[in-house]
Amino acid sequence: MKNLVTSYVSGISDRPLIGMTIGDFFDQTAATFPERQALVSRHQNLRYSYAELKEEVDRCARSFLALGLKRGDRIGIWSPNVAEWVIVQFATAKAGVILVNINPSYRTHELEYVLNQAGCKALICAPEFKSSNYLEMLYDLEPEIKNAKAGELKSAKFPELKSIIVLAEQASAGMFSWQDFMSRADLVTEQALARVQASLQFDDPINIQYTSGTTGLPKGATLSHHNILNNGYLAGSIMHLSEIDKLVIPVPMYHCFAMVLGSMACVAFGAAMLFPSAGFEPLSVLQMVEEERATALHGVPTMFIAELEHPDFAKFNLSSLRTGLMAGSPCPVEVMKKVIDLMNMREVEIAYGMTETSPVSFQTRADAPLEKRVSTVGQVLPHTEVKLIDIEGRVVPIGEMGELCTRGYCVMLGYWNDEKRTREAIDSSGWMHTGDLATMDAEGYVNIVGRSKDMLIRGGENVYPREVEEFLYSHPKVSDVQVIGVPDQKYGEEVMAWVKLKEGEQTTAEEIRDYCKGKIAHYKVPRFIKFVDSFPMTVTGKIRKVEMRQISTQELGLENAAAVKTA
Repeated sequence: MKNLVTSYVSGISDRPLIGMTIGDFFDQTAATFPERQALVSRHQNLRYSYAELKEEVDRCARSFLALGLKRGDRIGIWSPNVAEWVIVQFATAKAGVILVNINPSYRTHELEYVLNQAGCKALICAPEFKSSNYLEMLYDLEPEIKNAKAGELKSAKFPELKSIIVLAEQASAGMFSWQDFMSRADLVTEQALARVQASLQFDDPINIQYTSGTTGLPKGATLSHHNILNNGYLAGSIMHLSEIDKLVIPVPMYHCFAMVLGSMACVAFGAAMLFPSAGFEPLSVLQMVEEERATALHGVPTMFIAELEHPDFAKFNLSSLRTGLMAGSPCPVEVMKKVIDLMNMREVEIAYGMTETSPVSFQTRADAPLEKRVSTVGQVLPHTEVKLIDIEGRVVPIGEMGELCTRGYCVMLGYWNDEKRTREAIDSSGWMHTGDLATMDAEGYVNIVGRSKDMLIRGGENVYPREVEEFLYSHPKVSDVQVIGVPDQKYGEEVMAWVKLKEGEQTTAEEIRDYCKGKIAHYKVPRFIKFVDSFPMTVTGKIRKVEMRQISTQELGLENAAAVKTA
């Protein structure tokens, strides 16, 4: 690559973009590798070849049509990592139904908002996961579900929602069981599904992924077949994936990391998808790598740290591993070196992006110098443009810090039913403004150095302080609140709230946390709470969150965590 002068780069490639729908591409892979292992769910004791997976995907797609779902309708999925998640992912793509990913950690407040904002006509949910009893939450939100006939829900609270499918052998009141739902495929012919599939276009929306919003409400990043298929394909090609690879996927499927860089990337090359457990368990990951002779492993930095620090780590044979992606939050340099040396992942790569860019725009390459591989987020992906700009929108010179903007096939269609925030994110020239601050060197390698948007990342989960603040404002004793991220060696960042109480009120940090539990996702609940009478402000009255973070880092003794070097 010619040395750059300004911080603009365009990814070149001899691989053209794929102009197909996900359903058609899936069928192509299944026809090419029918006997290859496609999906293994260790905790469910399930195995599928590509031919067997296609049979399940087609039955599921026909069942969607039997429910009366049509092209462009939305169906939510609220579940941890199970085989049915993958089946639903590719079945919705064949039926033209838009899949709405719902975070398994969501509680009632967040679930209600997402179901209504997306206008979901159906919901697929696990009965429970960890501390969340999904069925109880649904019945609490809408008691009428218990009195409804499955598939005929009439709800004032959820006017669009008609069908709920529980991922269980036994049906619950007002809901289909998974098998009841799948048996409805017999009502729709294969020819009918083929006609629907043939009517779809690769620019159609196929997935809505909710990201926390700076205005207090999640935004539904809407992705097309073209977005997801090509991003998974290009990221997988850089990893040199092929039909002989077996990828362990411990990251949650509701997130782009697993759904695009995991299942979609595997299908793009006929590789196997391996689920070690419903939620992340380091021991299950290590066991599955050894048992299946896995060649690749994904994870956010906290997952790799947990695997490396597991007391039985040295007992496992990880020699089959070759590659994988570390992404989701800043990747500590020392962790990357340990993964390469101790886990045999000599070709492990860092990826950077955001949900709105499908998600990856930068990725390290296995043949790059070690220092570049462990201390940067790599170089731009093919068919993608990136520029770094100053506050006036001008491209900055090489080496200077600027906001990272992305343009190309990977940029989302927009935020679902939210033109205003779409225009705020994507400018008139098609650039997606990420809000991340970065520097670029003369070879196009990028370092992420901060965020211009008020966001923190805890263990791979995006947390927008405004969203947590909006919720805490509802506490009867809280007058004002400001939420920041403070450094943490395990999670990268932790949530901290500075709380100003109403006149004459008293409370404790534990009471504030108890108020949050069960209402907002656990990773948004502030770990640290500081009661104050005022906040640091500029002369113009703006809150100085940078100063708040500095004060808190010092008071909490987190200087060592703040000093951890990342890419």
